[in-house]
Amino acid sequence: MQLILTPELLMEAYRQELFPMAYNSGSPYIHWICPEMRGQLSITDIHIPRRLRETIKKAPFEIRINNDFEGVLRGCAEPTPKRPETWINASIFKVFCDLHKRGDAHSVECWKNDKLVGGIYGLAIGGAFFGESMFSRERDASKVALLNLVARLWKGGFTLLDTQFVNEHLKQFGAYELPHDDYKQRLDEALKIKGDFLLPGLAQDDIMNDYLSMRKN
Repeated sequence: MQLILTPELLMEAYRQELFPMAYNSGSPYIHWICPEMRGQLSITDIHIPRRLRETIKKAPFEIRINNDFEGVLRGCAEPTPKRPETWINASIFKVFCDLHKRGDAHSVECWKNDKLVGGIYGLAIGGAFFGESMFSRERDASKVALLNLVARLWKGGFTLLDTQFVNEHLKQFGAYELPHDDYKQRLDEALKIKGDFLLPGLAQDDIMNDYLSMRKN
């Protein structure tokens, strides 16, 4: 029997090292994945390519937080030449929108000329952030969104950034894999922490500048 995907079920699945995927956007079925090797990114020591650091200094995009969560999901789900199919089906789309309304799922967005041109979204539980997907309609938009996400997680006291898998795109940022038992230990420790994603009163530009200054030390 196919389980109904609810926010409560999804939150508990992530606590138990599982995450959902569909074969494609049209599939009604959910498959629960638990890789033997789990993709991770370091929050404090993510590799920032020199060219991308210069791009961030030029600030080609306006960074917004949770301004158009559904728009980010649609951007991540739309087909591209490199990714003709998506694992985001209707059930996954809906449950993440519900999680966002509850304050558990978040997006970091790049805007240009008042248009959404890139972003990343994921789920926050305790001191762990589970990065789901990102997209880009302008050069470097998804990369800039990722680094702004990392800066926010650092400022908010998060200790774990889960990428699920490692691909060539993430390798440029120093993505690495953890064996399942090591991941479970890191996750259990992160779940005991209360991370603050929203950081009320702090501007994203200031958060990013503080992060880059920390990296110089």
